[in-house]
Amino acid sequence: MGEKGIAIKQGERHMTTGEKIAALRKEKGITQEALAERLKVARQSVSRWEMDAAFPETEKLIKLSRILECSIDFLLNSEIQRDCENEASISARDCFRFIRECTYCFLATNAGERPRLRPMGHVYADEKVLYFATDTRKGVYAELTENPYVELASYNLNTRQWIRISGRAVLEDSLMVREEMEILYPMIRQEYVGKEEVYFVIFQIVIEEAVIV
Repeated sequence: MGEKGIAIKQGERHMTTGEKIAALRKEKGITQEALAERLKVARQSVSRWEMDAAFPETEKLIKLSRILECSIDFLLNSEIQRDCENEASISARDCFRFIRECTYCFLATNAGERPRLRPMGHVYADEKVLYFATDTRKGVYAELTENPYVELASYNLNTRQWIRISGRAVLEDSLMVREEMEILYPMIRQEYVGKEEVYFVIFQIVIEEAVIV
């Protein structure tokens, strides 16, 4: 067992700091909003920590260790591993973390009988769903309207690993998802203001297969 009851199985991949924060928070029945209030930060900050899109400052790490009743070493030590219900599964958040480490990915669509491939940088995931953003004026939007089946791929130069994600793109209208993406990618807010805002669109990917090799 890991610290404070988090189970560890031999051979599973290492837990990240964000995963440990999320696991301990849920174990104690604390919401992101409640944790953010105790730390005097925005809820989005807690969300970004748990997705490993940002890292807590030293002062916040100390407070986190007290609230979650664990050591700072535990939060930072990558040798602690996580308990997975399905060892073979790759979650939406796993996909997001992989892509973020690579900076961007490539999105494959179909334009009639011709395949299309383009870089995609605005990607986000919550606990269960992977999202990406685009513009209704771009060809990719028209292609997804005609044929929603897509694949995403990215390559990590450091680990020399590929990820390939297959699924179906579905329009997403969640304001919370949009706000999270604007925090992760400030240029979205800068580019889509006023009348331009109507062109900004988010798709969620209903993942059918995700493979890391």
